[in-house]
Amino acid sequence: VSRRKHFKAHEVSCCIKYFIFGFNIIFWFLGVAFLAIGLWAWSEKGVLSNISSITDLGGFDPVWLFLVVGGVMFILGFAGCIGALRENSFLLKFFSVFLGIIFFLELTAGVLAFVFKDWIKDQLNFFINNNIRAYRDDIDLQNLIDFTQEYWECCGAFGADDWNLNIYFNCTDSNPSREKCGVPFSCCTKDPAEDVINTQCGYDIRQDAEQRTFIYIKGCVPQFEKWLQENLTVVAGIFIGIALLQIFGICLAQNLVSDIEAVRESW
Repeated sequence: VSRRKHFKAHEVSCCIKYFIFGFNIIFWFLGVAFLAIGLWAWSEKGVLSNISSITDLGGFDPVWLFLVVGGVMFILGFAGCIGALRENSFLLKFFSVFLGIIFFLELTAGVLAFVFKDWIKDQLNFFINNNIRAYRDDIDLQNLIDFTQEYWECCGAFGADDWNLNIYFNCTDSNPSREKCGVPFSCCTKDPAEDVINTQCGYDIRQDAEQRTFIYIKGCVPQFEKWLQENLTVVAGIFIGIALLQIFGICLAQNLVSDIEAVRESW
């Protein structure tokens, strides 16, 4: 009788166990989906058949974002899901430590971004200009830049003349491109009456001062700063929500590990 009571005093919480399992299996499947999208995008661009082409792009390949996020979500989801289902304390500890490291990196990045705001601004300028140079080199990068310029109603890092950095849009006499002294269509102001996008609206537009009124004047860096200030509460709320979710996950995993080790010690 005493032995039976002893075992009842140390039981793994089924609520915590299956909550962690259910929560992480969603992350696991999302991680697989992100990885599949990234690999599919690479296969469409022929990267998988020629791995050396990974280093050919001078700018940022958005596919990397899917692969990195998908990989992290897959690893975390696997560790949390299998660790909870199989009551594997090693995987649960790995899940907690990995999640803790991510939380620490996010916290560090937030503090550094606040302290070194000017440096971050310079790096953002460098990043955008570097990708302007590689605009035509990758279709995913091109779509990302076009989306950014349309969404924030901006053109270039600090203005339309930043597109002189691109070999197709610069204004040099030796440039044979039809897009010379122009900008991408995503820089053009939108006419609500037009249903079809005019992809040639940016041609030669920087040669004529009057035509410049038909493109966005402000750069993407100041527009991003403006957007951040206007949506600071929402952005802060999202980051705090993610942080609390990570802390909650770490606490649940540690609680489950404690239950598992208590049961093992009672054997």
